[in-house]
Amino acid sequence: MADFKHPETIGLHGSDYRSDPATTAVAVPIYQTTSYQFKNAETAANLFGLKEFGNIYTRIMNPTCDVLEKRVAALEGGVAALAVGSGQAASAMCIQNLAQAGDNIVASTDLYGGTVNLFKNTLRQQGIEVRFADPADPKKL
Repeated sequence: MADFKHPETIGLHGSDYRSDPATTAVAVPIYQTTSYQFKNAETAANLFGLKEFGNIYTRIMNPTCDVLEKRVAALEGGVAALAVGSGQAASAMCIQNLAQAGDNIVASTDLYGGTVNLFKNTLRQQGIEVRFADPADPKKL
């Protein structure tokens, strides 16, 4: 794993990945798995207890996304990045990390229909009010 306290260890391509140790292939492999085998019960307990860093379950992280996230963070000058499976997931995570029940946000009326549905319905169920404004006349809500 890259040491983010020492960016010089990240290298030219923005991550510590250079090649697959088993095959020496330089392309980042796509790991088609949902779970990982643990060395022993103690290792599993440490991983799930967040005492040790490593792969637990692919919905949390996986080696393919790890390389992508490190490279995006390096490109953007960030400490870390998070890749998600869709733009809808990115929109939801963004708003849910900035707002909480009782808050309100203003969004454009020119959004994709699925995002409008997310903002009008799902966020409302979570107590976040979304008001829509026309980008051509943003003062008119």
